[in-house]
Amino acid sequence: MPESLTPIERKVYHYLLDFLTQNTYQPSVREIGREFRIKSTKTVSEILQALARKGFIERDPSRSRGVRLLGYQGAGRTMPVPPYSAAAPVATSTGGTYLTIDRRFVPNERVFYVRVERVGSAAPGGGILDGDYVLVDPVANAGPGDLYAERDGAGGAVTLRLVDGARAHAAGTLLGKVCGVFRPFCEFEDAPAPAGDA
Repeated sequence: MPESLTPIERKVYHYLLDFLTQNTYQPSVREIGREFRIKSTKTVSEILQALARKGFIERDPSRSRGVRLLGYQGAGRTMPVPPYSAAAPVATSTGGTYLTIDRRFVPNERVFYVRVERVGSAAPGGGILDGDYVLVDPVANAGPGDLYAERDGAGGAVTLRLVDGARAHAAGTLLGKVCGVFRPFCEFEDAPAPAGDA
């Protein structure tokens, strides 16, 4: 198991992940220094060496962008999934943090994610708890026994309900059929909340 990271090492590591995803290449030592207001390239190099020693990256110090993230597979066979936003006229993202998920688990490009604030009394637990995140397919037809997500009122809580007949009977705004669930066992300070969650 890799050694744990210091707060600055974690921030630099997350920056490396995000930068690679957005640009398809790694930042230079100077770009990392500018991002974190570190004037000394030696200090940045020491942070990168610590990340390499702890098993998170490999380094080629002879190259300006000589960092390789170990185990990173973000570019291939993944899909960004947006958060739901109550501010949008339809269930689409208006910003916020996207999740990068293996495409095998995302049925179509309209899927979004939302945090469940209440598992409705009509919905069997099915292992889903308040605070879990669910993937929602707004175009799939929910049939008997399926779960669907709805938002109570304008900007209200997201609740899961069970389809109790041929179709969902939403008391609030029907968001769509639940097609996946995931649960972070702990959430970190630097993990931004999805758009629309207040």
